[in-house]
Amino acid sequence: MSRCPPTTVLVRFVLGILAAIGLSVFCPGAKQFVMPVAQPAKSYPARDEHNDEAVTLALDPYDMADKANIFSVRYNQLGMLPILLVVTNDGDQPVLLAGMKAELVTVDRAKLSPVTPDDIERRLSHPSASANRYPLPFPTKRAKGGVSQEAREEIENAQFGAKAVEPHSTQAGFLFFDVQGVATPLAGAHFYLTGVKNAQGHELMYFEVPLEKYLNAPVKH
Repeated sequence: MSRCPPTTVLVRFVLGILAAIGLSVFCPGAKQFVMPVAQPAKSYPARDEHNDEAVTLALDPYDMADKANIFSVRYNQLGMLPILLVVTNDGDQPVLLAGMKAELVTVDRAKLSPVTPDDIERRLSHPSASANRYPLPFPTKRAKGGVSQEAREEIENAQFGAKAVEPHSTQAGFLFFDVQGVATPLAGAHFYLTGVKNAQGHELMYFEVPLEKYLNAPVKH
């Protein structure tokens, strides 16, 4: 019986590992992604209420496996942290979000901006690659292969995309942060949101949410 040369065995071994990695971060055949139903922002532990402006912002990190099961892509294995952003407008005029800027500041003072769908797709195609933590002044190359249509649609559909919040309503969606190599992305971290404007175009006071409010909240059963 002939034996495979050592190089052939090595190639097969490496291909097997790569295949396992690909299967571990995406579950083919998983149910289609459905955005969780957002509750009014005041119902979440991690929130910042602007009572004078009648706007409340809340955060709900999807850091635990039971919550992350709504996704087919295992973002935690990619070093990505999905955080549900919820904005409730209790006022009588629209609130504008088109110019908003989000930032997660860790306990070590690392400033993380939300990654783009392209960043997530690149990480999904190349799990060892680093996503851009800070906006770049030039376009980056879009991931071409290695990402299924199902995963691409989930990534796009999960994004927070609201440009405004109508009176007496709530808008929600996910922001994704590259926390690869960050030991404690939530403990001691603060989230900031600027650039929110009222119907007259005047910017509201910035929002600040300590993530300890989420970590210290009673666990719901």
